[in-house]
Amino acid sequence: MNEQITNADLNAAHHLTVGGVDTLDLVQKYQTPLYVYDTGAIRQEIQAFKQVFEANDVNYQISYASKAFAAVAMYQVAAQAGIHCDVVSGGEMYTAKQAGFPMANLSFHGNNKSLTELTEALDYGVGCIIVDNFYELAQLTQLTTQREQLTKIMLRVAPGISAHTHEYISTGQEDSKFGFDLNSHQADKAVKQAQAAPYLDLIGIHCHIGSQIFELNGFKMIVDKLVTLFARWQTELGFYPQIINVGGGFGVKYTSEDQPLLPTEFVDAIIKETIAQTKAKHVPMLEIWIEPGRSLVATAGMTLYTLGASKEIPGIRKYLAVDGGMGDNIRPALYEAKYEAVLAKDPTLPSEQVASIAGKYCESGDMLIWDQKLPATKPGDVLAVLDTGAYGYSMASNYNRNPRPAVVFCENGHSQLVVQRETYADLTRLDIPLATPEDVK
Repeated sequence: MNEQITNADLNAAHHLTVGGVDTLDLVQKYQTPLYVYDTGAIRQEIQAFKQVFEANDVNYQISYASKAFAAVAMYQVAAQAGIHCDVVSGGEMYTAKQAGFPMANLSFHGNNKSLTELTEALDYGVGCIIVDNFYELAQLTQLTTQREQLTKIMLRVAPGISAHTHEYISTGQEDSKFGFDLNSHQADKAVKQAQAAPYLDLIGIHCHIGSQIFELNGFKMIVDKLVTLFARWQTELGFYPQIINVGGGFGVKYTSEDQPLLPTEFVDAIIKETIAQTKAKHVPMLEIWIEPGRSLVATAGMTLYTLGASKEIPGIRKYLAVDGGMGDNIRPALYEAKYEAVLAKDPTLPSEQVASIAGKYCESGDMLIWDQKLPATKPGDVLAVLDTGAYGYSMASNYNRNPRPAVVFCENGHSQLVVQRETYADLTRLDIPLATPEDVK
């Protein structure tokens, strides 16, 4: 049995369960492919973060990085938990508003926010805008001055610290599209411009060093570097931020090869390092913000597929094909991300084969898992790919004109559809037929 599956995840029939709901029942009710989430597990992760902060007796804020999974229901879960959320587009911002999420508890990220998006953020009363570059800073200064609207901002900085992660998801290094560079003193200049803006309230500094990070050193280094910077700014610029926002990126366990720390261990280290550094430099203690995304939802979710065709190349490989693939999980093709899968009808069955799980999309790179140990399988069996709760649905596409799957939340033995499965009609809803010669006339 996969070591990430426990007896608590199985029912009396040995079927895999999610939030107390039989996965085979979910497939019968909602079909496949299907994203399913254990909503209670998400709530538990949020509560675990809160407990670490409160045990250290510091001011803090947890801001869910909703790019990991954004849907009306997810914003509602975050609101119920009393945490903040951050968004990176007008679409995510609009979804949060449709969910009734408190706009004052929303932060707006992005390296190229449009004028329309910035205006919408001001109209909605978004609590904080994370300013990424001088162009945006000038636009926001002009907008808020025209509107005479006081707006809280943070400046995102590129600290020149690169975490050990995939190059596409490493964001803290000096050569990055994100943030004001520290080493060339761009950040100093940005602070001065923000201070001079009559309707901008600079409350904090933000950075993010990458995703799927397994080591504490990067976070300790960023705290050390920023607190040193803040101490200099206090002396030279007369500015000291209220908030240090260290972003997220806490690694999670996708396969047995991954040996991450608990997300709460990262946070505990960040807190203790911030306390130590502010004391050592004789500067005020800072409010600490984190932005967990993956670490809140990844392991709470899985994707259910139905097995179809198989192909065996003697002495080389066996392929098992599922009814989804890169359209609902692009990460293996994009990042070479690894996952593990189990047979939903009984994850405890002994392995009898090694098979690679292929998607149905018209790309040779559409492979979800290479060399997965599995029991004997047949077409129609349900395969559960584990820990797909982050960046599955949010990065899904209609490639090959395939509808995107439904999303279901499960908790305390009950399931609820929170995103409907797309239909073929949805695929053509925005298409406009070619005009006829008569129409042109």
